Amino acid sequence: MEQKDLTIILVHGAWGDGSHWQYIIPSLVKAGYKVRSVQNPLTSLQDDIDKTKDLIDAQEGKVLLVGHSYGGAVISGAGNHDKVAGLVYIAAFAPDAGDSLGSLLGRRESPGGASIYPDNKGFLWIKYDEFKSAFCQDLDDEKALVMALSQKPIHGQCFGDVAGEPAWKIRPSWYQISSNDRMIPAETEKEMAERLQPKKIITLDAGHASLASHPEEVTQFILEAASSL
Repeated sequence: MEQKDLTIILVHGAWGDGSHWQYIIPSLVKAGYKVRSVQNPLTSLQDDIDKTKDLIDAQEGKVLLVGHSYGGAVISGAGNHDKVAGLVYIAAFAPDAGDSLGSLLGRRESPGGASIYPDNKGFLWIKYDEFKSAFCQDLDDEKALVMALSQKPIHGQCFGDVAGEPAWKIRPSWYQISSNDRMIPAETEKEMAERLQPKKIITLDAGHASLASHPEEVTQFILEAASSL
């Protein structure tokens, strides 16, 4: 199969790494796209934007950025790179200039927030035995267990960092809302989605980890965005 001249870069969120996209990657590759999944340090918003930009720099031709959760804040910054052709948000933050993730989360209570705790270095974790109910309640036990036990903590600074001018103001965007999200309230996702004035919004009957619990629908959504660029 001939490879299409667009690279899809997948950007993970908090409490995970590039392998959170494992149920999506094979189908995107099968569809003929070059795919890369970033490994961000989760140490500050700027660190993660810079690491994502490094991966964009390494690609030839145009790039579609796809961000899950906190990864949406990362692609909103990294998407200003001139190789980026579009942005796809998967149950993700989409901050405007001056927003922090903390201020966006402060709009309404999210049940999963009660399961988050800090360590003595300022990194935030989700209690292992509450990870499934908070983050991925619609995943089977085994997949949820692996996600919980391999979680990658995020530094608290990432929630306080203020976003700069977002790429969604100058790039076409797409947004997937998770209607049963316990980490980012669905209503907050809807507000952020509508503010983007995206090409398309879809709502899935999913928890926060829709990229793992609804991989077919998420893959189709990404492919739809990619084929339109």
